Amino acid sequence: MTRLRRLAIGAVSITAFLGMASLCLWQLDRAYPPPLLEKLTVSAEVLDRDGQLLRAFATPDGYWRLETGIDKVDRAFVDMLVAYEDKRFWDHKGVDILALGRAVLQFAGNGRIVSGGSTLSMQLARLIEPRESRSVWAKLRQIARAVQIERRLSKREILERYLTLAPYGGNLEGVRAASLAYFGKEPKRLTVSEAALLVALPQLPEKRRPDRNPKAAQSARDRVLSRMVSARLLGEREAARAALEDVPALRRDLPALAAHASFAALRTAKPDTPPQLTIRRSVQQGLEAVAREAASRLGPKLSVAMVLADSRTGDILGEVGSPSFTDSSRAGWIDMTRTLRSPGSTLKPFIYGLAFEQGLVAQETLIEDSPADFSGYRPKNFDMGYQGDVSVRQALQLSLNVPAVRILDAVGPARLTARFRQAGATAVLPPDEAPGLAIGLGGVGITLRDLVQLYTGLANGGKVHPLRDGTEAAPVTGEATTLLEPAANWQITDILAGVKPPEGSSVRGIAYKTGTSYGYRDAWSVGFDGRHVLGVWVGRADAGAVPGLSGYVSAAPILFEAFARSGLAAVPLPSQPAGTLRPRRDELPVTLARFGVGGDGLVASGATEPAPHIVFPPDGARVDLGVASAAATPLVLKLQGGRAPFRWLANGKPLTGQDRRRTATWQPDGAGYATLTVIDAAGRAASVKVFVE
Repeated sequence: MTRLRRLAIGAVSITAFLGMASLCLWQLDRAYPPPLLEKLTVSAEVLDRDGQLLRAFATPDGYWRLETGIDKVDRAFVDMLVAYEDKRFWDHKGVDILALGRAVLQFAGNGRIVSGGSTLSMQLARLIEPRESRSVWAKLRQIARAVQIERRLSKREILERYLTLAPYGGNLEGVRAASLAYFGKEPKRLTVSEAALLVALPQLPEKRRPDRNPKAAQSARDRVLSRMVSARLLGEREAARAALEDVPALRRDLPALAAHASFAALRTAKPDTPPQLTIRRSVQQGLEAVAREAASRLGPKLSVAMVLADSRTGDILGEVGSPSFTDSSRAGWIDMTRTLRSPGSTLKPFIYGLAFEQGLVAQETLIEDSPADFSGYRPKNFDMGYQGDVSVRQALQLSLNVPAVRILDAVGPARLTARFRQAGATAVLPPDEAPGLAIGLGGVGITLRDLVQLYTGLANGGKVHPLRDGTEAAPVTGEATTLLEPAANWQITDILAGVKPPEGSSVRGIAYKTGTSYGYRDAWSVGFDGRHVLGVWVGRADAGAVPGLSGYVSAAPILFEAFARSGLAAVPLPSQPAGTLRPRRDELPVTLARFGVGGDGLVASGATEPAPHIVFPPDGARVDLGVASAAATPLVLKLQGGRAPFRWLANGKPLTGQDRRRTATWQPDGAGYATLTVIDAAGRAASVKVFVE
């Protein structure tokens, strides 16, 4: 047999052997695949509006295991990890032959394991399939698994799984959980010392836990720093400075904010996508701290709830359903932002707003605060006393009950509740009961969220956006609706801005209103600046009475403290709309000088004429005046009945002085809805709402 033939036969034999070996390995690989889950079981997360972690939940097996991508980790940490654990990670196929050979020689020369020669792929294999012993067979199995892993995952995927599963002591797994627990921050930006400690911990996580074994943790960190100097990733001075830092002495709790909203968000979340709320983490932290401290001061069984919203968008920036979700003594699991309660006097601003809108009152209009009977309904003031004649401004600022009911009797409870529905808020009455005068003093059920939604109109020039926090099953859509016309809205804002802050509270430039429900069951305070609205509720979740509870004493101080600690910059209140008047008392026309002594809530004049009635334009009419052109025509106004002289108002603004004629003209300044009002000498009024085009 010639040499050439022998070589050919040998080559064929070797090729056949390698082919058979490859086939066997391929079959074994398919028959015994590594236990790689398509997706790791990780902690559920809820994010804030900026993508920051609001709340994390432990996995079913009790671990804090946060999914980690390379882009969520400091690049310097990744470089240090690879340099320390597996410097040829990006080049080998699962096994570093050089490192493994070095480990074998060191073991032979020293009689003990000096270095394991494990790659990150091999360490991942150990994490997904823990070994029972440190035997040679276990090591060979780990090597085989590493090769299998490299065949199935990219280098990036391998590294990300390691970063998610690596142990860091106790029930902490993954670098994100460790960074949050030991440093209180995400690992996106780490100091050199922090990065070195996180590289060192997974090797012996229990023995090096910094909260339990700080000396061992510091020594391990320093060894990593020294190795990084040798690898030329750090300079000696930089490493020396990092070695001077203390390791953390305690383990922090992972973020656990916005409990009620977070649980609600998880119920509607899309699979594999962390839900994102409109809440801002810094605002939520401030509100929750205030709620906890306030509840502690108020005493046992009392709960505190808060909602802070952006009036220009409807986004809820912070919401607290209770001081502590797990506090059973306060029924902390009940979300008091969504629970129907009596609003006390907090609806009074909207009663007065409708009166301003209809031209029935001015701020300095006198109104009588004295005992009154409204067909058997006899409201009394909170202090059981009466002030006599007061201005409308004083009546609202002092939250007097009788004047508010007088005005509600004039504007109509049904109109008030209809306006609430128009603004997207639900005021719940007892079954089969029509709106009555008791609404003005809290005789209706409303949630804190809906109350805040109404007040966003006051902060936003009368326009209301639907509130949303990201927990909604369907996106919240819809244009802003009108709660009050801008002129009337400003009058209310101006009055509430003059309410004195609680004793000891800092002046912030906000307008606010308080309320206390019947029987001392609910205390409220709702305040706003030019953009943000904050509502506070205090009471017992079981609706029990709390003697001494009141909006001004119990809730208002919390409102001012929460505004201050929310971290939000103060925004000036809305400016006075052009043409809006705030006349002094001596400048008021006779029809606005005094309101309400008659049984109908209007000035008793003794007139025999019927009440005024606007006959043109009719209520609800669409009138084409060509307002979009330069040749726009004025609208002729006509009325019947009433007692001269008359005063006309358009959207709360006087058109002219008093006039004895029953006709007038009005030149609109643009298209849209308008409210036209006429007031006669007896103080009786009539209004229509029309659309001008």
